[in-house]
Amino acid sequence: MPGASLTAVEDSVMLVQFTDSHLFAEADDNLLGMNTCDSLDRVVELAIDEQPRIDLILATGDLSQDGSVTSYQRFRRTVERIQAPARWCPGNHDELSAMREAAHGSALMEPVLDIGGWRVVMLDTLVAGSVFGMLRGDQLELLDRALSEATGRHHLICLHHHPVSIGSRWMDTIGLRNSDALFDVLDRHSNVRALLWGHIHQEFDQWRNGVRLLASPSTGVQFTPQSEEFQVDSAAPGYRWLRLYPDGRLETEVSRVSGIEFEIDYSVKGY
Repeated sequence: MPGASLTAVEDSVMLVQFTDSHLFAEADDNLLGMNTCDSLDRVVELAIDEQPRIDLILATGDLSQDGSVTSYQRFRRTVERIQAPARWCPGNHDELSAMREAAHGSALMEPVLDIGGWRVVMLDTLVAGSVFGMLRGDQLELLDRALSEATGRHHLICLHHHPVSIGSRWMDTIGLRNSDALFDVLDRHSNVRALLWGHIHQEFDQWRNGVRLLASPSTGVQFTPQSEEFQVDSAAPGYRWLRLYPDGRLETEVSRVSGIEFEIDYSVKGY
């Protein structure tokens, strides 16, 4: 499975992750009281200000809230202010056909990319009409093949739905339903360094069998960690940066914007 290949300017490569932007066709629409178009704009500007060089942009699902082509086109235009290649994978709110239409003529939806000494694999966990996620057989085969065909590379695996418990009862019911199948594949390979996902609208950083497990804030509204029921947090929107080294080391942090104030719309019972 030959992936596209990029050469980093230096030995290490810098990636940024934007996730769960939940954009609408109309730029002034809100999710849970927050203007998601404005918040994405602010987060992208923060990344530009903080990162002198960005080698790759990862968008890990729920780019859109309404599944409109216009919302994906807006996401693409906003993020393209960063002069770097990008890759997308879908989340439960995304409409795959609309994503593909907005990505037409680009490599945005190509699932495998080699950069520096690493291979990045973007997986599709979308189950149409459902909030939870699943990895179909073709996705598990793609992952196994990508790992097998690049044994000399370190691997970063990206998806939307969380494959482990995050200690939040309501969120853990809508994660990846067949995480055992995912880990069956990953445990057969020694070259996996990290899993990266969205969906949970909060920061997460743990380890499993020597593999870093990472999730990141939404570029819009955040969810309260460790919550039993659906609950919106007051934390600010943000993004994650990841610096990948040739020896397999990974440095990463979350960065959040400042100065965003909004009133949570408690009339909304879900997202």
